Amino acid sequence: MTRATKIVATLGPASSSPEVLESMLRGGVDIVRLNFSHGTAQDHIDRARLVREAAQRVGKEVAIMADLQGPKIRVGKFAEGKVMLERGAAFVLDAGRKVPGDVQAVGLDYKNLPRDVKAGDTLLLNDGLIVLGVERVVGEAVHTVVKVGGELSNNKGINKLGGGLTAPALTAKDMEDLKTAVAIRCDYLAVSFPKSASDMILARQLADVAGEPIDHRVALIAKIERSEAIPLLDEILKASDGIMVARGDLAVEVGNAAVPALQKKMIKRARALDKLVITATQMMESMIVNPVPTRAEVSDVANAVLDGTDAVMLSAETAAGKFPLETIEQMAAIAAEAERAEEAQLDTDFSQRHYTRIDQSIAMGALFTAEHLDCRAIVALTESGSTALWMSRHKIKVPIVALTSQLASQRRMALFRNVQPILMEACTDRDQALAQAEQILVERGLLSSGDTYAITIGEPMGRPGGTNMLKVMRVA
Repeated sequence: MTRATKIVATLGPASSSPEVLESMLRGGVDIVRLNFSHGTAQDHIDRARLVREAAQRVGKEVAIMADLQGPKIRVGKFAEGKVMLERGAAFVLDAGRKVPGDVQAVGLDYKNLPRDVKAGDTLLLNDGLIVLGVERVVGEAVHTVVKVGGELSNNKGINKLGGGLTAPALTAKDMEDLKTAVAIRCDYLAVSFPKSASDMILARQLADVAGEPIDHRVALIAKIERSEAIPLLDEILKASDGIMVARGDLAVEVGNAAVPALQKKMIKRARALDKLVITATQMMESMIVNPVPTRAEVSDVANAVLDGTDAVMLSAETAAGKFPLETIEQMAAIAAEAERAEEAQLDTDFSQRHYTRIDQSIAMGALFTAEHLDCRAIVALTESGSTALWMSRHKIKVPIVALTSQLASQRRMALFRNVQPILMEACTDRDQALAQAEQILVERGLLSSGDTYAITIGEPMGRPGGTNMLKVMRVA
């Protein structure tokens, strides 16, 4: 592998043809995101099939992530489609309004806003470009004064500075979309706007129920975009398989200046708790219309990589941009270059951790051995992917190859940093499995004659969580 950090690309009108999608997968996409904020259930079913077919033609399994919309905390529609709000003007957000809005007032999709705010609160509309100060609440109407004006158009989002909106993370629409996501065997489910672990626990219960008839278990990603989630980060992490640093809405609630430090904290905590982390929002925004990124975007992607994120994500850049393939290629090149500058700190990592599980200790032993013996690769024979996940939580220059007989595990491991998942035939004989593993790696050009590699395996074979052996091998 030339790149450890994975790339998430969002499908949309610009990337839904078989030809473009194939080129994106060849260009470096590891995870494809289906944005359930747009389109019908059938649209997502069709796109998931398109992804699987393209992956088969390319010869590369990728993960599919379904991203739930979450609560619609938005203004309603305007009679003219948009209005220009002037600083100092009065403006009313009216949950009871039935007619289209104008320069004086507009209706609300989110009917509970009048009960969530009070005089003195600050509301931020359209990703914080428009700022309203709440003066009073009268019945269903929130009376505000415009502090920062600008153009406001249909269905723009509303945030409350500092958080505090009571909208549940999972709406009725999300619960239906969750069933669709599980039915098409999405590998990851991203939950928007969770405020606590209880939101993720509910999502887990619903996903498990939906997946039981087809024997499919989806992994959960908590999108951290509410200020209330920050102090509860650890408990949300423990209730999830990973998090997304969703910098758009989060920045509006906590302020732009606070986000870089929070990003570093979230990535660090996720890795410490053996969880996955995706960094998202406006990473290559200028490439929606330009063929090259800005210098600031290059630094943004590189810093996320150096922080240790598992993946960097593209949204509108690949969903609706003019240069989806070029954006992916640029992001892949930036990530690879940043990784070359990384320094491994395995010895320090191990001195500060205590391991009680045999399989986890074996995984850590493989890292330590491979680093000090200058191995060509670390190979994990794994059913569930847990061994590869633990290995991927530590920065190491040695590539990790995960061999599994489970297609679902192979796809899920597509998100793991520095892990190349490969499907192999199930085998119950240890020596035969070891020989088969080496053959696969040699055939793929990952190992050659004389190379040393570390390999982990479990006996008896085929039992999840049973890794209990580490061997150091040399290719004949």
